[in-house]
Amino acid sequence: MTSKPSVGGEDERHDVPSLHGVSARILRDPRLQNPWRLMLAVNIAVVTGVFIHKILLQPYVPYIHLLVTYQFGFIKRALIGAIVGLFTAKVPVWLVFALGGTVWLVTLGLFVQLFRRTFGLDDKSLPLFIFIAGSPFFFKNFMHSLGHFDIYGCLLAIVLLLLPARSVLFIVLAALFSIILILIHHIHLLMYVPTIVVIVAARHYLAHGLNRLSVAVGILSAACVVALFFAAQFWGTMPIPEADFVKYLQGRMADPSRTNLLSFSYIWYQPLSKEIADTWARMPSNILGVPVFALLIWLHTPLWRYFADSIRALASETHRRLVVAALIGVGLGYLVMFAIVFDYSRWMSNWVVCMFLILHVVKMLPAAQVAPPILAQDRKAGVFGWIVTLYPRVGIVRPF
Repeated sequence: MTSKPSVGGEDERHDVPSLHGVSARILRDPRLQNPWRLMLAVNIAVVTGVFIHKILLQPYVPYIHLLVTYQFGFIKRALIGAIVGLFTAKVPVWLVFALGGTVWLVTLGLFVQLFRRTFGLDDKSLPLFIFIAGSPFFFKNFMHSLGHFDIYGCLLAIVLLLLPARSVLFIVLAALFSIILILIHHIHLLMYVPTIVVIVAARHYLAHGLNRLSVAVGILSAACVVALFFAAQFWGTMPIPEADFVKYLQGRMADPSRTNLLSFSYIWYQPLSKEIADTWARMPSNILGVPVFALLIWLHTPLWRYFADSIRALASETHRRLVVAALIGVGLGYLVMFAIVFDYSRWMSNWVVCMFLILHVVKMLPAAQVAPPILAQDRKAGVFGWIVTLYPRVGIVRPF
């Protein structure tokens, strides 16, 4: 007697793969077994959430900067608004997010190109990429501060890291970038101009040496930048009464009824002494955020260890000392900002970004050996990487 084959019997099991077998093969996929790839995907999700949250907020300071022009003469913080005024007489609120989002995307794209050129983009460099690009100090916080002027300094510094630096035209371009940044906001003299100086010093002067022409161009460029800063700081106030200024801004609004977006018009009239007084009045509450900043910086320990190893790996002792001096100089600029303006979370975030950029500068200098990378198998680095990935942003004034 011939028995009938049973349903789901051995013949069918050979023809149809079991669900368990498919699941096992998926789980054995090396791309999914690498947690750093998953962190990259989570970072994308987190920054998307930050963007959605951002567009639901009122863009008080970013929007008013798009309204201000040089209509009444030379004033501070007016370059972006003046450029916008060349294309439209009425400024819609959505332009804050459109313009800010475009600058954010361009900066991200150029940074990825810079990172690829410096470190490569593979599984070996992925942990380092997560700690830098996925840091809550970097692109996540730039997304949270969308429309603010900070990211322009980062963008132009990245451009200088990508361009060739063989001739004095590089020095002139760096000076032009610094002038543009000061016209956007004069605080860039302390925020990103020092890092631009480090880039020029390392990529041009250390690489090609000193000569009369390069030294003269450097001194003249520095004098022009500093002079412009003092002009913006002390002679860049609005020359008309604030009520007339607000009326002008309201005339440039696409929706003049949203007068609440003009509440920060006083910053074009506020003297430096008032900014310092406000900062120190807020100091007791703002200083409470320092432990949070310290914790977030500590979570980047694998990155700082790699940074230190990269400095020690430099072939020249002179280069090592100059890099340390540059780090101290950039830090002192931010220390001055902490004493003047109270947007502590933004300053701390941009200081960390400057450290990231200077790491690229270090890797462009001659090295005697290769610094050991952050290992993907390092469990402690993996834990820190996940926390850094999940932390959405640092903030503007207070942490988170």
